[in-house]
Amino acid sequence: MFQGKTMTPTAYLRHTFTTAPGRVFGLVCVMYFITYVDRVNISTLAPVMARDLHLSNVQLGLALSAFGYPYALLQIAGGSLADSLGPRRTLVFSGIIWGAATILTGLVGGLFSLIAIRVLLGIGEGATFPAATRAVAAWVPSTRRGYAQGMMHSSSRLANALTPPLTVMVALWLGWRGAFMVLGCVSLFWTLAWAFMFRDRPAEHPAVTAGELAELPVIEPHRAGARAGDIPWRALVRAMMPATLIYFCYNWTLWLYITWLPSFFVQAYGLDLKHTAVFSFGVFAAGVVGDTCGGLFTDYLYRRHGNLPQARRQVIITSMIGSMLCLVPALFIHNLTAIGIALASAFFFLELTVGPIWAIPMDMAPRYAGTSSGIMNTGSAIAGILSPFAFGLIIQLSHSYSLPFRSSCCCWGPRWRSTTCLRDRMRPPRRRTLRRPGRCIRSAMPMAADIPGVARPRPLIGRRTQAS
Repeated sequence: MFQGKTMTPTAYLRHTFTTAPGRVFGLVCVMYFITYVDRVNISTLAPVMARDLHLSNVQLGLALSAFGYPYALLQIAGGSLADSLGPRRTLVFSGIIWGAATILTGLVGGLFSLIAIRVLLGIGEGATFPAATRAVAAWVPSTRRGYAQGMMHSSSRLANALTPPLTVMVALWLGWRGAFMVLGCVSLFWTLAWAFMFRDRPAEHPAVTAGELAELPVIEPHRAGARAGDIPWRALVRAMMPATLIYFCYNWTLWLYITWLPSFFVQAYGLDLKHTAVFSFGVFAAGVVGDTCGGLFTDYLYRRHGNLPQARRQVIITSMIGSMLCLVPALFIHNLTAIGIALASAFFFLELTVGPIWAIPMDMAPRYAGTSSGIMNTGSAIAGILSPFAFGLIIQLSHSYSLPFRSSCCCWGPRWRSTTCLRDRMRPPRRRTLRRPGRCIRSAMPMAADIPGVARPRPLIGRRTQAS
C-alpha cells in the first residue's frame, strides 16, 4: 500500500485506489463515514420526528441518549470478538445490525420503539471501530499506522460536516422516514462489499501481490476455537490505561464542540441558523485537516528518528499545547471573525491527537488490536455520555456559553500526566514478564522502527514464545 520512506499526497491516493491493501483501507474509511452518518442523522431530523411522533424535548433527549449506553458497553466486548472471531465476520454482523436499525428508524411509531431502535443501533456500531482497528493492524505497514488512523477519523469528521445537508436533501425528496431507509440500505450495501472484498489475512486475498505482502506486518491470527479467556486482559488493561485517559480527556472537549458549538454561536453572538452552519462547518472542516495532519506528522517522526514512543507522544503534546493557546483568544476577544478563526485553530490542534492515539493499540498489541482499542474507546464513549450533560449543567447554572470552553482546560492536567505514563508504557522492555500458561508477555515495547536498517519492533502483547 505504501512504499518508500516518504510519499506525496498524490501517491497516497494513487496507492489507495490501485492496490488491494489500498482498496481495503479505503473501504474502512467509507465505513467510518457511513457509521457517523447513521449515528448523527437523527440530530438533523429530530425536529420533524418530534412533531410527527408527538415527542417532548425530554422524551427526544432520552431517545437520543439511548445510543450511547450499549455503544459504551460493547467497546471491549466487540474488540475481543474481533480478535477472536476476526474483523471480517465481526463487521459483517455489525453492519447487518446497524443497517437494519437505521432502516427500522424510518418505521418507528412512538417513543418506546424509537428508544429500542437507538439501542439496537448502539449495539450494531459498538464493535465497529475496534474491529476496524484490528483489520487495519494487519493491512497497513507499521510505519503508516498514524496516517491510516488519521484518514479513517478524518472520514468521520467529514461525515459530521456533511450529514446535515445530505440528510436534509434526501428527506426533502423522500421524507424523514424515507431518508432513514435509504441510508440504512447504503449501510447494508457496504456490508456486502466488505464481506466480498476483505480477508482477515492479507495473504489470503487473491489480489495482493508478493511485493505488497512483504510490506505488511505479520500478525499471528488466533487459532480456531480461541476464547475470550485466551486474551491477556490484565496486561492489556494496564498497558492501555494511559491512552484511555488521554482519549477520555480528548473526547470530553470534542463533545463540547459537537454538541454545544452551534448553540454557542446562536446564543452568544445572535447568529441565525444559516450563519451558524457556516461557522460550524468551518470549525469542523479544520478538524478534518487536523486528523490527517496528526497521522502524517507522527509517522514522519517515527520514520525520521525510529523512536516510536516519542513519535506518538510529541504529536499528542503538540495537540494539547496548540489547542490551549488557540482557545485563549476565543475566551477574551469578542470579534466574531476572530472567534471563528480561534475555534477552528483550536479544533485543528485538538484533532492532531487522533492519528497517534489510535495507532497506539496497533503498536502495542497488534494481535489484540481490537480488544486494546476497545478498552481505549470505552473512555471516549463514557466521555460522550457525561460531557454533554456536564456542559449543559454549566451553561444552565452560569448562563455563559464561554465558560464550558474554559472549564475544558481542566482536562489538560490529567492528559499531560497520562502522556508521561504512556511514554513509560512504550519504553524498551526490561525482561520482566507476565506469566501465562504457554506464553510470555512483555511489559513494554521497543522504540526501534520497522524500517530498513532498524531492528523490527516487537509488540508489547501477543508475541508467542517457545515453551521451555
